[in-house]
Amino acid sequence: MKKAFNIIKITIIWLIVLLAVSMMIFTVISVTTFNRNDRDLFGIKMYIVNTDSMAATDFDAGSLILVKEVDPSTLKAGDIITFMSQDTNSFGETITHKIRTLTTDAEGNPGFVTYGTTTGVDDETIVTYPYVLGKYSSAIPGLGTFFNFLKTTPGYFVCIFTPFMLIILYEGVKFFNLFRRYKKEQMEEMQAEKDKIEAEKAENAKMLEELKALKAQLEGKQPDEAVAETATIASDDTVSDTTTGAETE
Repeated sequence: MKKAFNIIKITIIWLIVLLAVSMMIFTVISVTTFNRNDRDLFGIKMYIVNTDSMAATDFDAGSLILVKEVDPSTLKAGDIITFMSQDTNSFGETITHKIRTLTTDAEGNPGFVTYGTTTGVDDETIVTYPYVLGKYSSAIPGLGTFFNFLKTTPGYFVCIFTPFMLIILYEGVKFFNLFRRYKKEQMEEMQAEKDKIEAEKAENAKMLEELKALKAQLEGKQPDEAVAETATIASDDTVSDTTTGAETE
């Protein structure tokens, strides 16, 4: 059970790390690439759709569209292109509309009549080749909305700041637990060393007591031995005296 819990915990941590790193990478790429006419990633430009002018047939507002650079002369009616608008109401904006027909402008330059499929109304100005940025390739629904949310303060806290703080908090708790375990092991080692010293002291004290007891025992036997030796000598003297007296008689 504990092993399974550890596996789940490690998996969740790695998912958070992956999420945080992915958000950082996505943020860097999006800030440096999205809606930038002069930037591309592997030849693909990326734009966030801000209106529903093409929602009737192809993509909604909030989608991220991928646009590939192309030779304008290869484009045909029905293709969807991204271009710099020259219309009065949207001058300089990046627009992605469908080609209705191929045509030329007043000066004879080749271009395209474009329109949004939601309204079906033709754009005001003919899109000539210099203003074509690329041909629409595909769309990722909702990713543009997510990026716009990511650029806000709540988005930053939810998607970037919070995951990194969770990782930092986890590593802090982990470090604290390791430090506490280290101090516990250190205290246990110190207590073990102290117990060893106490045991040695007790053993030495026991040996000292045994030596004292042995010394006391030895000292208690010496007077008895002296008395016994004196009595033996006295007995020998008496026998000697008796023997001498008998010979005299």
